Amino acid sequence: MTGSAGLGDAGAFGEEGDAGLLSPVSASPLVGALTGDRAVLAAILAVESGWAAVLEKAGLAPAGSAAVVSAAAEPGRYSVAGIARRAQGGGNPVIPLLADLRKNVQALDGTGIGAGRAVHTSLTSQDVLDTALMLLARNAVEALLGDLKRTSAALASLAEEHADALCVGRSLTQYSLPFTFGLRAAQWFHGVAAAGRQLEGLAYPVQFGGAAGTLAAGTVLASGSSSTPFSLADALAAQLGLAAAPAPWHTNRLVVTSLGNALAAVLDAFGKIAADVLFLSRPEVGELAEPRAAGRGVSSAMPQKQNPVLSVLVRSAALQAPQLVAQLHLAAANFNDERPDAAWHTEWPALRQLLALALGAAGHIRELAGGLQAFPDAMRRNLDLAGPLLLAEGVGAAVAPLLGAKDGLTGKEQLQAVVDQTLQAPSGEQAATYRMLLRDAVPAGVLTDLRLEELLNPASYLGEAANISRRILAAFPEYAAPPEPSLTDANGDPRG
Repeated sequence: MTGSAGLGDAGAFGEEGDAGLLSPVSASPLVGALTGDRAVLAAILAVESGWAAVLEKAGLAPAGSAAVVSAAAEPGRYSVAGIARRAQGGGNPVIPLLADLRKNVQALDGTGIGAGRAVHTSLTSQDVLDTALMLLARNAVEALLGDLKRTSAALASLAEEHADALCVGRSLTQYSLPFTFGLRAAQWFHGVAAAGRQLEGLAYPVQFGGAAGTLAAGTVLASGSSSTPFSLADALAAQLGLAAAPAPWHTNRLVVTSLGNALAAVLDAFGKIAADVLFLSRPEVGELAEPRAAGRGVSSAMPQKQNPVLSVLVRSAALQAPQLVAQLHLAAANFNDERPDAAWHTEWPALRQLLALALGAAGHIRELAGGLQAFPDAMRRNLDLAGPLLLAEGVGAAVAPLLGAKDGLTGKEQLQAVVDQTLQAPSGEQAATYRMLLRDAVPAGVLTDLRLEELLNPASYLGEAANISRRILAAFPEYAAPPEPSLTDANGDPRG
C-alpha cells in the first residue's frame, strides 16, 4: 500500500488503529468505539465544538459560529493516522487537529461571519486534551458500570442460590476449614460492588487554565462582557456534561490517579474471581465450569481441550493494571513547572489502556458470572477428601477446656498431639486414624460418640458464613438487584 493521509483522507495505513491482535481481552467493537483513536479524536473535536458554543452564547464569538464549528468538527472529516503522524511536530495531537479544524471552518464559513474566531480562543492544548480524556473516560466508565452491575447481580444470585452448598476452604494452598460456595460468591460480589461504588464516586472535571494555568487569555477574552473565565469554564463543563472545576489542574493530577486507582480496583476484583475460577475449574477439582460457547476454549493442537478462556482473559487484564496505575502515579509525581513536559505525555496511553482493559474485562466477567456452572456434589466430594482433620480447630475449641492436664500436657497440647500423630499416617488412612486417636484421647464421659460426630460434621463449623453473606448483599442493594438487560454481548456487538 502507498499513499499519504491528508485532510479528510483515510490514509493507507493505521487508520483502523490498534485492533487488539495481542490484547484479545479488549479486542471488541465496543472497547474500540469508546477508547480507540477515533474516539479520542471525536472527544477533542467535541471539546472544541463545545467551546465555540459557549463563546457564542456568551456573545464572545459571532452569531452562527457554533453551527459552523460543529459541522467542521464532524470526526469523519479527519484522518486519525495523518494527525497521529503530524502530532510529532508539536508533541500532541491537538495541534495538527486544530490546523485541520480551522481549514474546515474556513471552508464552511460561506457567509464569512468569522466563525474561526470561536475556535480554540484562549485555550491551550492541555485544556483541550485533558478535557477530551475526561469525556472519553466518562463514556467508557458509564459502559463499564453497566457490565459491572450485571456481573454483581449475577454473583448475588449465585450467593443466594448456593448459600448452603458446602465446600472446602483453602488457605496458603492447603485445606483450611469448611466453607460455603455461597459465601465465596458473596465475597466475589463484595469486591465487585465495593469497586463499583468507588468508580461511581469519581468526577470528570473540565480543564481550563490557558497557557500557564493563570487564565490570562481568558481574562482578556471576557473583558468588557458579563462573563468571567470561571463562568466560561463552568459553561463548558455544562455543555459537555462534565464536572465544573474550582481551578485549573494542569499539574495537580489527582483526577487522573483517582480514576486509575478506581479502574485498578475494578480489575483487582475481577482478577480475584478469575483466579478462583481458574483453580476451581481444573479437572482434578471440578467444582466450577465456565459457560460454553462455540469456538471458545479451543486448542490449536488438542481437540478435547475446553480452556477457561473467559477467566484467562480477565486475569490477563488484572495482571496488567498495576503497572499502568504506577505509570499514572509516576507521571503525577513528575509534573514539573506550571505545565509539564514528558510526564503528561506518558499519562495518555496508560490511562487509555486501563480504560480499555477494564471495559474489555467487564464484558467477559459479565458473561462468566452470568453463565458460571457450579457443581455442589463435586464441592462436597472435595470437602470429604479433606477428612475430619478439617474440623480440628472446632474440636479443639470445644474439647480442650474439658480435658485436664495429662503427662504434663494441657488439653490443647493433647489434642495437638492427636493431630500430629494423624499427619504421620498415610493420607488414605488419616480420617480413620484421627477418629481413633481422638476417641482414645478424650474419655467417653467427657465427649459422647454423638457429640463427637456433631463436632466432626462440616456443617456444624461454618461460623457466621450465612450471616456474612447476607450482610454483604444487604450493604450493596443497588448492586444486588438485577439491572436492565444488556444491549450488547461480550464482544460489544448488539444483541438481537
